[in-house]
Amino acid sequence: MEYRDYYKILGVDRKASPDEIKKSFRKLAMKYHPDRNKNDKAAEEKFKEINEAYEVLSDPQKRERYDQLGSSYNDWQSRGGNPGNFNWEQWYNRGGAGGQQGQYTGTGDFGDIFGGFSDFFSAIFGGMPVTSARTQPRQQARPMAYEQKVQITLDEAYRGTQRIYQVDNRKIEVKIPAGAKTGTKVRVSGGGPTQPGASRSDLFLVIEVLPDARFSVNGADLTTEVKVDLLTAVLGGSVKVSTLSGDVSLTIPAGTQPGQKIRLTGRGMPNLKSPQTFGDLFAQVKVEIPRHLTDKQKQMFEEMRRLN
Repeated sequence: MEYRDYYKILGVDRKASPDEIKKSFRKLAMKYHPDRNKNDKAAEEKFKEINEAYEVLSDPQKRERYDQLGSSYNDWQSRGGNPGNFNWEQWYNRGGAGGQQGQYTGTGDFGDIFGGFSDFFSAIFGGMPVTSARTQPRQQARPMAYEQKVQITLDEAYRGTQRIYQVDNRKIEVKIPAGAKTGTKVRVSGGGPTQPGASRSDLFLVIEVLPDARFSVNGADLTTEVKVDLLTAVLGGSVKVSTLSGDVSLTIPAGTQPGQKIRLTGRGMPNLKSPQTFGDLFAQVKVEIPRHLTDKQKQMFEEMRRLN
């Protein structure tokens, strides 16, 4: 079995802080996300590798366990050991970092329960039961709850979307409601894999809304930049503004100042619990000052300055 260097996959140092790991992951995830690389198998595989690496390095227990494995593996190689003869058995049979037992929560965007994690990951981090048969010998084991990170675009968060997963030969279609935010959890009762001695586990989709170059998000409110020429800012007029529901015409009052925000009521994000209720969109005005003027235009501005 091939050893996977998760630090190399994320492009970070082995002493990288959690913030550095998260920053690198987000950058790579945006670059290789399937929504941005349609029908690109290489990008899809890279995206799975990135998520698997982040699954391990973002979890303190998994990272500690992985570092222990890496130390043993590197020591083995430095002594001229053949990777094919490395004793993986000692890692297969551990129930968690330091031999502890606990709940395993798959959190990759294409999680281990959906066939997206490698054999290396499954061998090193799988098989961690919720309860010990020694402490509850006569009780049926409680099913594990699995968490699955799901990245969606701002447009998907606005309109609602869906994801389809294959679990235990079952195809599960999960609807993500309009108004979902980063951190929103969507529960799929019985949507996880079947576990020996227990009923089907539940699946929780943990939403992450990807950044959008057009809008900044503050709760249900959005802010977007609107470019306005100098004459329109001074004399008033109208400009076209892009919203998540389509373009609209925005009235610019005479004397509008640079950086001024104009509210477009109800053009923000829908409320998760009340989809018919929307936040607001704030258009922040950026006044564009002309760089090159004709002689006549210069004369007009000089006359305005004289009059003032």
